[in-house]
Amino acid sequence: VCVCNATYCDTLDPVVLPAPGTYVKYESSKAGKRLERSEGSFQRNAKTPGIRRGWTSARAPGNRPAQDNLLRSYFSESGLEYNLIRLPMACSDFSVRPYSYDDVPHDYELKHFRLAEEDVKMKIPLLHRASAMSRRPLSLYASPWTSPAWMKSNGDVCGKGTLKGQAGDKYHKTWANYFVKFLDEYAKHNVTFWAVTVQNEPLAALLMPSEFPTIAFTAARQRDFVIHDLGPALARSPHRTRLIILDDQRIHLPRWAEVILGNATAARYVAGVGIHWYLDGIVPAGSSLGATHKLFPNHFLLYTEACSGFLTLRFSVSLGCWERGDRYSHSILTVLNNFVAGWTDWNLALDLEGGPNWVKNYVDSPIIVDSSKDVFYKQPMFYHLGHFSKFIPEGSQRVGLHSSCLICQLEHVAVLRPDGALVLVVLNR
Repeated sequence: VCVCNATYCDTLDPVVLPAPGTYVKYESSKAGKRLERSEGSFQRNAKTPGIRRGWTSARAPGNRPAQDNLLRSYFSESGLEYNLIRLPMACSDFSVRPYSYDDVPHDYELKHFRLAEEDVKMKIPLLHRASAMSRRPLSLYASPWTSPAWMKSNGDVCGKGTLKGQAGDKYHKTWANYFVKFLDEYAKHNVTFWAVTVQNEPLAALLMPSEFPTIAFTAARQRDFVIHDLGPALARSPHRTRLIILDDQRIHLPRWAEVILGNATAARYVAGVGIHWYLDGIVPAGSSLGATHKLFPNHFLLYTEACSGFLTLRFSVSLGCWERGDRYSHSILTVLNNFVAGWTDWNLALDLEGGPNWVKNYVDSPIIVDSSKDVFYKQPMFYHLGHFSKFIPEGSQRVGLHSSCLICQLEHVAVLRPDGALVLVVLNR
């Protein structure tokens, strides 16, 4: 790990394109290399291969200079240059408490809708600071975990429940307008959203312990909610915010997409499909991601959540674990080669326990913060992510790559950047 504090943190130089006939290589290794830069020249007549990233209530250092170093590590030219951020709409399990934006029962006009202290005093100021450090525009998307308790069938923000009633009724229309109110209130703070997902893990909600904040949807119920409520509400709003369905495991593909995108009315409101990585080992990428792309090539695929250390019997946080970074790169390479347009890590930073998390669902993170010392640790996952986010900007296109070595155990992806540069990312497992 790299230990960072208020006065020190490792940095990267801005990317400078190599001269014709030369290349720049960045290498990270289990032995200790961290995006180590070197240069070289291609051999004459050699064939150049053709070629193609969550914000919660989680932990940040208490010291302002140390916070700045953490934000720069992710968003600035001297860092990984992240440009895609996922934000929970009200609470998630990684909040310090359960809450919604309108807890007044039967407030169908949302007159009592208010952003929480977490939004106004933490998320929004941090977003402004990150944006000021970033050379690239930041694209934000939001995901709801739960509605207010009075809208849910179980009467609680936590636990297994659905929205009361059915699509088109007052509960569903109020919940759709809740999305718009969220966008309205953030816009007052000069924060706009590229997209929203319909619901975080709508089917996994049925498998979660009863204390988790969730709303359960089937594909058919989500389709009807999009058609009758959420799609029209977003279309009528002043926001140019896109809509993402699923936001759950790829074991539900392509069926989930067929139910929703197979309906022409729903498909017009939807821009893409969100996927979580947790059950990827159960179903091959080709029969889920590839099949979905083949059926609906005009709707993007986006990985919207991933983390390591979940459901472990030993340590949620494993400082310096190379294998967890290795699994990140393996996932990103696999899905980029199967028509996925981007990949989102879950938490930017967590504490030494893997929280805060009010349901004790502790996990690992690329950056771990020790608030008692005002330091943070950059883990191998951080550097693995940098091999993608730093060098593959928005607008890059994956291109074909032919390998002449049939026995090499190398995973790779090749992309063409908008500036014409060629990027090759290789993982030697």
